[in-house]
Amino acid sequence: MSQAIHGRGTGLQPDNRYAAEQRIAIDDGWAAEAATARPRTIVQLHPAKSIISRNQSPDLRFSQSINPYQGCEHGCIYCYARPSHAYLGFSPGLDFETQIVAKPNAVELLRTELARPGYQPEPISLGSNTDCYQPLERELQLTRGLLQVLLTTRHPTYVLTKNALIERDIDLLAEMAQQGLIKVMVSVTTLDRELARQMEPRASQPLRRLQSIEALARAGVPVGVLTAPMIPALNDHELEKILQASRDAGAVSAGYVLLRLPLELASLFEDWLATHYPLKRAHVLSVLRQCRGGQDYDARFGARMRGEGVFAELLARRFRLATQRLGLAGATWALDGSRFSAAALQGQLDLF
Repeated sequence: MSQAIHGRGTGLQPDNRYAAEQRIAIDDGWAAEAATARPRTIVQLHPAKSIISRNQSPDLRFSQSINPYQGCEHGCIYCYARPSHAYLGFSPGLDFETQIVAKPNAVELLRTELARPGYQPEPISLGSNTDCYQPLERELQLTRGLLQVLLTTRHPTYVLTKNALIERDIDLLAEMAQQGLIKVMVSVTTLDRELARQMEPRASQPLRRLQSIEALARAGVPVGVLTAPMIPALNDHELEKILQASRDAGAVSAGYVLLRLPLELASLFEDWLATHYPLKRAHVLSVLRQCRGGQDYDARFGARMRGEGVFAELLARRFRLATQRLGLAGATWALDGSRFSAAALQGQLDLF
């Protein structure tokens, strides 16, 4: 069991799975307990070669995405993107939330890629892997720059975040909404402030996220709530309350995902449970594994987001009934890409 670090999701630092050597820390009980220093966030600027990622997953509503940041200072212990940090040579543990890589040429690359001959304007999702409104965005404003390009070209866009910083860009989002170009999903995992502090330590608190939903809705921006992840015996009992509070704030659609534990995330999450919720650890993991065929994770399309078995079926039924009752079911995700024009980029002023 690791020592908790204030303001961080995990104190573990497992070796990169691609490293030539793997180390295992063992506490023999003889060493005096040392105070854990609070690690600071280190930002690296790495110019990217391309900016639009593409996928063919049937589980996702979009085939194109942009992630201006790799790693995420929010520190959510459940984040399925943690294992991807290994591709950069970092640990999926503490490194994921303290070693942040930003793509300073993201806006310039987007202009170039949208202007290529034959480009087809399929919706682009911002923040599908790591949050595009994490704290670093206040300074670098890469997401705002991307939105300005997408608005200029009238490109259909999805945004996913759990940070109230999105309110800064309501001017752009509202203008995109008027043209049918934007839909926003705000992730609300719990209404319990203490659980949120432990589970997603540097993300906006739940009440602030509800206020962001309200602000977006008031500005005419189509906004939904993503109750993800749902974790058995930890936050799943809040599902209906989160949906109700989000609808009351102005959400018009909803989604959910059952907790996913790919690769290193399984051991990181288990350690987090042992540290913060030791009495629930066995129960949480048992139900999750029942939903994944006895394993920590099932990567199959169609099963990885929802799970299988009694608990998964009950969760799906609860979500369906609640969204139908609240009027959150059946919302369309269609966006207007018919007026896309890369020619609009010609003569556009520099954003920075």
